Amino acid sequence: MKKLLITGGSGFIGSKIIDRLYRDYDIVVLDNFSPQIHGEHYEESFLYQNIKEKCTVIKGDVRNYEDILLALEDVDYIIHLAAETGTGQSMYEINRYTDVNIKGTSNLLEAILKNKLPIKKIILSSSRSVYGEGMYTCKEHGSVVPKSRKVDDMLNLDFEVKCPICGREVELCKTSEECSLAPISYYAYTKLAQEKMLEVMCPTMEIPFTIFRYQNVYGAGQSLTNPYTGILSIFSKLLLQNQNINIFEDGNESRDFIHVSDVAAITCDALENELTNNQYINVGSGENISVIQVAETLKQLYESNSDIKISGDFRIGDIRHNIADISRAQQLSDFKPSFTFEKGMEEFTAWVKGQEEGNKLEKSNDRFEFSLKEMKSTGMLVQVEG
Repeated sequence: MKKLLITGGSGFIGSKIIDRLYRDYDIVVLDNFSPQIHGEHYEESFLYQNIKEKCTVIKGDVRNYEDILLALEDVDYIIHLAAETGTGQSMYEINRYTDVNIKGTSNLLEAILKNKLPIKKIILSSSRSVYGEGMYTCKEHGSVVPKSRKVDDMLNLDFEVKCPICGREVELCKTSEECSLAPISYYAYTKLAQEKMLEVMCPTMEIPFTIFRYQNVYGAGQSLTNPYTGILSIFSKLLLQNQNINIFEDGNESRDFIHVSDVAAITCDALENELTNNQYINVGSGENISVIQVAETLKQLYESNSDIKISGDFRIGDIRHNIADISRAQQLSDFKPSFTFEKGMEEFTAWVKGQEEGNKLEKSNDRFEFSLKEMKSTGMLVQVEG
């Protein structure tokens, strides 16, 4: 049986991939079971319980070269998911994101190279964040990739991106893989570094690679205790306890939400789909949903009494909008998202309500408040007075 290593495989995306592949592959998972994702007792987590009988689990760390060597024994394929993923947190936990995302990837590549391991393919989970603000159209200058928004503009409640040439407002486009890469958060820089590491090293080792630029992945199983990633989890915790929600900016900022099942499907297909070799591929829905629409949808589904407040607060490093051009995924993998936003929200909220999360929700609220104080103290969260 073919052997597959999934780094970070006990996480949200990894668990869905394992569900699809464990009957056909001998799967090894290398994971450090970070309390930020799994809670203090990872053995009790939903994600660990889902995978423990379907694979060999190695509790280790991609930052540890010896752990990597152990996990790579007799491996044919690699899906590299292990990474720190909080955009806001990355702006003040720089060494941590460097160590996990960059050093962890270099450990993996060095172990393969020095031991002449016959790896058939490496798949990397990258991020749409490498594009920065992404593609827009200026009436005067055509297709442009705006720079990071100015703090002074946002303090004046002007949150829209501007043409980098003339400074005028621009029209949002779907971002294709040909877009210039212009990351505006440290997390995004580390994901771009991972991409370039594979781009440089894999050809020298004659190993095909596929790089997926995932959009905003959501669905049953995502962490409800991690305050640094995923507005769906943060909003859910507050709505279930009828606490008020603070919407950043003006609420019209938007994201391309893609269900984790669809992400897992295209990732699994790429293992032996040669059309995806040495390709960079967007994985999204091709539609964008505003944050205020997300909050209102969740409030209705949870039948919550929470108030939704649009505050004008903002985070340094956040983008304004996100919508993916998924034509390459459709062409190479016959990719078609199976979950609409509405269907996905119904499935997600039903799962959340079915969890016995009482104590965990209380603890996660404390973590959320701590994360806000942390971001504010480092200047990465700007709160509008009043």
